[in-house]
Amino acid sequence: MDYSLSLEFFVQAPPDEVMELLTNPDFIRDWSGGESLIEKFVGGKLVLFDGWVEGKVLKVTNDELAYTWKPSNWSETTAPSEVHYKMEPANHGTEVYVTHTKLPNKEEMENCRIGWDKDFFALIGEYLANRNL
Repeated sequence: MDYSLSLEFFVQAPPDEVMELLTNPDFIRDWSGGESLIEKFVGGKLVLFDGWVEGKVLKVTNDELAYTWKPSNWSETTAPSEVHYKMEPANHGTEVYVTHTKLPNKEEMENCRIGWDKDFFALIGEYLANRNL
């Protein structure tokens, strides 16, 4: 049985800037503190958080991004999950809809629910707030 999450986050930046925060290795390093690589084309390589997550880009447009997601602590036999982002302009920012599918178990689903908030979008929010000081 696969597990899935559907989450929504508000980012106080326009959609094109949010896309850069999600795909530009320099920005990712700035907000996450870790090295990354995202090749912005279908089939491109994805490496996040100093290699903790690896995957392949599935889709990239002006307002959508999707890639496979497999943390290094998952077993070799565990299939990658998928992360899909959809960005919509909102008052003074962007609503980001995140769907994380094909999670291997309930524990990983809950870990990801917490991680998307605390270790991903909260860090982006802090980065944007500090940058504007």
